[in-house]
This record gives sequence, C-alpha cells and structure tokens, in this order.
Amino acid sequence: GAGAGAMAAGGEQEGGCEHYRRGCLLRAPCCGKLYPCRLCHDGAEEHRLDRFRVAEVQCSRCRLLQKAQQRCEGCQSLFGEYYCGVCHLFDRDKKQYHCDDCGICRIGPKEDFFHCSKCNLCLSLSLRGKHKCIENVSRQDCPICLEDIHTSRVEARVLPCGHLLHKGYRCPLCMHSALDMRRYWRQLDDEVAQTPMPTEYQNMMVEILCNDCNARSTVQFHLLGMKCTNCESYNTAQDGKCKQPAE
Repeated sequence: GAGAGAMAAGGEQEGGCEHYRRGCLLRAPCCGKLYPCRLCHDGAEEHRLDRFRVAEVQCSRCRLLQKAQQRCEGCQSLFGEYYCGVCHLFDRDKKQYHCDDCGICRIGPKEDFFHCSKCNLCLSLSLRGKHKCIENVSRQDCPICLEDIHTSRVEARVLPCGHLLHKGYRCPLCMHSALDMRRYWRQLDDEVAQTPMPTEYQNMMVEILCNDCNARSTVQFHLLGMKCTNCESYNTAQDGKCKQPAE
C-alpha cells in the first residue's frame, strides 16, 4: 500500500524527505509504520500522526530502532542538527526554537520574535505594539489555502486588519488590501492611461464600492481596474450592474 511505499523510499533516503533533512525515520505511535516525517505519514495514511506521542525512531544508516533522541546510540550518526524533545522535530539548523506558549517549534532566530498572548502566536519584533490583536487569530485555517495557520510550515502574514493569511494581496475575510499597495496603484494609473478602451466603452460610467475605505463613487469603466475617488485604491468592486454613458 501507500504506507509500504513511503517506508521503502524513506529507508533508502538517508537525508530525510522533501519536508525535512534528517537521518532517521519516525515510528508512528498510531500505526507502528516508519515514515521520514509526520507530513509524509499524513499524506499516505487516512489518519494523522501525533508528533508529541512519537517515542521511537529508526536510524537511516544502521537501521537500529531506538528511543527518540538526537544521535543514534548504535552508529553515533546525527539525526538532526536541530532536535526538539517535545515536538520530536529533527531538521537542519534553521535557527529553530520551541515556543512553550505556541506549543510547537518555530523558525527563528528566537530573539527576533515575541509571543503575543492575545493573538496567541509568535510575531516579528517589528510588530510589537504595531498590529491589531484578534484573540486566538492563528487558531483558524488560512482563508485562501484552507491549511491550519498555527501549525503550518508556511509563514503567515499579519494584515493591517488583524487577520492572517499565507499569501495574497487582500484579506479574503474583509477584502482590505493586505499590504501598502500605493506603489502598485500608481503603476496601474500609468497602465490605464496608456490603454485606451474600445469606442463603445470610452464614455461608460459605473458605480464602484471601495474595499479599502468603503466609499462609493461613480467612475469611468476600465478593464484594468477602476480607482476609488476617495482613497485612490484600485481594490474596488463594481456595485450593481448599471452602466450609464457619460454626459
């Protein structure tokens, strides 16, 4: 089955897997099978591996099954430059650290991050006192890719509105722009100016709603985007179907 294939591949690959660089296989506490990591296990099985319950590993070099630890007690090979005895994470050194409040390991360096107790996650020091707190904001799925944000290996971005997402320029929850988009809006100004519309659209006016400032305005229709007359954002949506020719 899928599990056996993953075991065979993992046993031959001393360096680990596509997710982590490590010199051992984890013995899954749930099914007893050997996998390079929890993600490899979860991709092949119909259940999830609890990283905190891992008690045994098998050395990729000498095949000795032993308790989870950083070095093989048989051949002394290093299972991982970094090892966490709580998460049983083995990997090359990426300045990882275990955050007791998050309950899992994070990529550091630790001194560049702080744990926000209200948001309940580690954030860059540059955001201390400069972000909008939303209680337990990381304990939800990314609204774009639907992956759990808190345990994801992909870095989450804190938007000005306080929500989190992995990537994308606007928050799918409130539709506000995720970043300072002013430079991009000015590029769009130039592109709109250099892209004349077909004759039948040149005098077409449309009602728009701005997702950034919530202002409504009537502007000239353009395929590349329509600029809010209040805040000059192009993060707008056509409000209704009516299009009136300009006087």
